[in-house]
Amino acid sequence: MPEPQSTRLTISWSKDTDLALRSYLGSQGLKKGALSQFIEDAVKWRLFDGTVAQAREAFADLPAEEVEALVGEAVAAARQDMRKDMRKQRRTRKKS
Repeated sequence: MPEPQSTRLTISWSKDTDLALRSYLGSQGLKKGALSQFIEDAVKWRLFDGTVAQAREAFADLPAEEVEALVGEAVAAARQDMRKDMRKQRRTRKKS
């Protein structure tokens, strides 16, 4: 799988935060590139958390059973799409 493109980012934060994070990463035995990976993971989690909060707010007035049914339908549709994609990939590989 090809590695995703990366982009440079300049951030500003307190000296205390910088030292705390670098100390933490060092105590975990993490080396070069760990800071970038840590920040990327933190951003992904923050975005995910925000998305979950928005979804909870949007569906707050629905009964739990109805939300579970909607989630079940969405999961079933996603799995069906994934299976179609996997079958398509297998057919493509067989032709090669």
